[in-house]
Amino acid sequence: MTTSDSAVLRFHVLGDSLAAGVGCARADETIGHRLAKALRAAGHVVDLRVLAVSGARSAHLAAQVRTSLSAGVDLALIVIGANDLTSFVPSAVGAGQVHDAVAALRRVGARVVVATAPDLGVVTFVPPAYRGLVSSISGRYAGVQGDAVRRAGGVVADVGAQVSGRFATDRSLFSADRFHPSPAGYAVIATALEPSVTAAAKR
Repeated sequence: MTTSDSAVLRFHVLGDSLAAGVGCARADETIGHRLAKALRAAGHVVDLRVLAVSGARSAHLAAQVRTSLSAGVDLALIVIGANDLTSFVPSAVGAGQVHDAVAALRRVGARVVVATAPDLGVVTFVPPAYRGLVSSISGRYAGVQGDAVRRAGGVVADVGAQVSGRFATDRSLFSADRFHPSPAGYAVIATALEPSVTAAAKR
């Protein structure tokens, strides 16, 4: 059942620690809660479920998708790819797993927005000499992911350059671990994702 059949928009957030909000002290600072707030401001009655798990790779999406399908879902946001990169998962393998996750959600009529792998070259503990290489690898991985998402019928939130530019110049956007975003960093990411997510909710 989709939102055309119900007044409630069942919004699920799947993926890794970025989707789960590691680095935030409060739930309302996370991507899912920030986007749910934006959807409510747009007039939707939102039932938010965050199914993301810290440390998840694309291989772990299948279990999250099963939970999402069991609960019933209208709109899904998938944030995935950082752990694939740090675990050296081949892009074709990770992209295929993302494709299958999106396709499964689309088969039940859910709208799916995907935030692909972030630019790990901006992470503070990456040595300056290697940042260009890491950024290039991250970008190629995200590109393969994006192609897979579109083939499966999902929408790619093309926010990588916008977000990475902010993180590269403002270290306050990182949390104390220098890897995950701070609450301010999550605000930047959520603001970048908001147009794609709110547009998908209108379909």
